[in-house]
Amino acid sequence: MPDPVKKLDDHGERSRRYGIRDGTFQAIMQGGGENYLSAFALLLHASPFQIGLLSALPQLVGTWAQLFSLKILQCLGRRKTLILAGAIGQTILWVPLLALPLLFPDQGAWLLILCTILYVAMGQFAIPAWNSLITDFVDPDQRGVYFGRRARVMAVTSFAVLCGAGLILHSSQLWRQPWMGFVIIFTIAAGARAVSTIYLSRIDETAAPPTCETEFRLLEFLRSQRGSNFQRFLVFSGLMHFCVLIAGPYFLIYMLRDLQFTYAMYAVWMAAGVLGQFLTLKPWGRLGDRFGNKKVLVTSGLLVPFLPMFYIVSTNFYFLMGVNFFAGVVWAGLSMGLQNYLFDSVRTEDRAKSIAVWNTVNAIGWCLGALFGGWLATVAPSEIVLFGIQLHLISSLPVVFFISGVLRFFVSLGLLRSLRESRNVERISFGDLCWELPLVKPLTGAIIQGTRQVAVVREAAPQWLSAIRAREGIHVLRTQGRWKRRHHGGKWNASHSGDML
Repeated sequence: MPDPVKKLDDHGERSRRYGIRDGTFQAIMQGGGENYLSAFALLLHASPFQIGLLSALPQLVGTWAQLFSLKILQCLGRRKTLILAGAIGQTILWVPLLALPLLFPDQGAWLLILCTILYVAMGQFAIPAWNSLITDFVDPDQRGVYFGRRARVMAVTSFAVLCGAGLILHSSQLWRQPWMGFVIIFTIAAGARAVSTIYLSRIDETAAPPTCETEFRLLEFLRSQRGSNFQRFLVFSGLMHFCVLIAGPYFLIYMLRDLQFTYAMYAVWMAAGVLGQFLTLKPWGRLGDRFGNKKVLVTSGLLVPFLPMFYIVSTNFYFLMGVNFFAGVVWAGLSMGLQNYLFDSVRTEDRAKSIAVWNTVNAIGWCLGALFGGWLATVAPSEIVLFGIQLHLISSLPVVFFISGVLRFFVSLGLLRSLRESRNVERISFGDLCWELPLVKPLTGAIIQGTRQVAVVREAAPQWLSAIRAREGIHVLRTQGRWKRRHHGGKWNASHSGDML
């Protein structure tokens, strides 16, 4: 007779695998579709204000879709049904999103904004149910590893698709038919979402532990959380999203319009950020599981303010590509820390509604930040006089980036200290934490090992050289830290102090 517990474990393991495969095809959709929506809007001659709306309004409307899905979830009780409804809706909406702006180019930017709002709303509609369901399959102490693995798979997939989509757009630019490139990559995105929907349909909801979401009343829920750790977390997350989106939507305009980057260069720039995420998502997850997600939030939260300021230093493409790689590393930590800190801070029966409230707060900050950044871009100067020195900027956007960085710094410095860890985790000193950060230990280890190898070679150099007999008896002497050749008798001088290189 089969063991029912083992059977449930097998179904749960399959569901976790399907969750990762769903994420893989979602990454294709995001990397080849969503990441180029703003570029598509720029092709349709969208203004900076419209670019800001394209970033702000879909997220804001999407959060109301999340709250609406919670009401349906309480009545329906089946999370998988809501998940599939949102995924199918997103698949279908790729058709009008692509076709309508091309058929009616005079209103193309506004039609793109409208279709994107509906598209994002369908995706957000499924988020509370999906997060509630998938976390039931994962052990609380392994969430960082699982979601880090899923995000890592998504990052490497998105990296490859970003590069491929950029090459397609670059080729279509050479054909002088750039709209054809968007037709190709958006069609691939729609197909990828269809495949991800198939994997979502295979998740076995019956294998998840039974959970009962409590009735959702937004104001009552917020009153119950007054003064709690979750409320402080919401304030930090919402304000950080506001500060970030002051600059976020306008990097595209800065690079494609102001710096005249090609689509291929823009794709490589974005891919560098995805590569940074790919290399560090799993280490960030392990760091959070072991030492607590607050440590992850504090570390990444104090690095985030410097990211937009780097764009004031130089306009060199390779420098900006390196900056975005570093940004990918930092954002991997912040996004992973925010998500897992939320899971740790709320009860299981409150998880879906907490996710919806969190996303609502983020979307409000997202919307207000993008609109404020759009207004700043119109009023900020492109020439600044500081201490008698006149600075000529390529546009007003570097000023917007600087303001975004300053505000991020004040939010992190003022609010991170108020958060507390919700799990029992290992204690670690600041110095040891810095050593454990993603990429720090392997890079430092490689440098130390390389230095040791160089020292070994330098110490062995005199013995190696003395074994070489040149035709004319050429010899080497050490003078003032260097080795010089001489053409008369004697042996290789072995009085080397180890500083030849």
